[in-house]
Amino acid sequence: MTDPTGRALHLLSLLQTHRWWRAAELADRLEVTERTVRRDIDRLRDLGYPVDATTGRFGGYRLASGAHLPPLILDDDEAVAVAVGLRYAAEADIGGFEETSLHALLKIEQLLPHRLRRRVSALHANVASLRRATPSTDRVDPEVLGVLAAACRDREDVRFGYRRRDGHDSPRLVQPHQLVTAGRRWYLVAWDRHRDDWRTFRLDRIHGPRAVGSRFPPRPIPGGDAVRFLARSLGSLPRPVAAKLAAGAGFAALEQALRGIAHAPIEQAADSCTVLIGGGDLDELAVAVARIALTAPVTVLEPAELADIVARLGAGLSAAAPDRRGHADQLRAGYPS
Repeated sequence: MTDPTGRALHLLSLLQTHRWWRAAELADRLEVTERTVRRDIDRLRDLGYPVDATTGRFGGYRLASGAHLPPLILDDDEAVAVAVGLRYAAEADIGGFEETSLHALLKIEQLLPHRLRRRVSALHANVASLRRATPSTDRVDPEVLGVLAAACRDREDVRFGYRRRDGHDSPRLVQPHQLVTAGRRWYLVAWDRHRDDWRTFRLDRIHGPRAVGSRFPPRPIPGGDAVRFLARSLGSLPRPVAAKLAAGAGFAALEQALRGIAHAPIEQAADSCTVLIGGGDLDELAVAVARIALTAPVTVLEPAELADIVARLGAGLSAAAPDRRGHADQLRAGYPS
């Protein structure tokens, strides 16, 4: 690559992966000599980019974290993914994220070339979201989310106040292991030190979390992972009622159909998945199943009562369809309704 400017941008793009690059690897990628790589590294440093370097057998270069966010170099697919992701982040039930995400999205869309702006606009214009009004008390505080995510990463004990379903507050000391999203809800899966057992906590009910400084070794989560544990925990609650479904499509294909429905994946494959859904009663779940069935074949695995309701609903709709067509034919023929 002979163009110094294009080569510098390509080098910056490689370094932004935050992995260590050996000089020989960079030289091979850029089709230049290692000496040219060293000169280009010095040029990036002169422009204010903090590039770390180590010597020796396993030495190399890496872009360090600086005081300011450097310009990001994104390819076409990455730029579209960021724009679409920001659009959905604006719909998350996290306090303050909507405005921040929309501001960031506006900045990115203004910089996109026309061909990419058309792709993003097509996605936004042809994908609808079922959004429910969320009371301010049910929105997740970004500070709570940040404290708990850091505690999961650092394996650090956390104290917080928790608003129970009966409305009363309960002090908790936990070992946080994993954050999980289910529908529009955020949950923390943690070992409760006072109760010597695993618990799930809704993040919108947590207030005042603080790390206490003590660390803990990770424990094996029952069921193998946090998602399975949460799915079983949600299914064990008396209300809302829950159901297990088998769908003939991958979980990603059901994303739109599941919007507005409390759900959590249990098992996933390329062309099938098992999902736990929740609702206020069996009738509500039956409507949810019908909605999902418009996207992919679905079978109610449990409870049996819901399977019976869905079967009756399907039979009733099948019986009604011919009558409706016959009624339409009569109207077209001039018969009174």
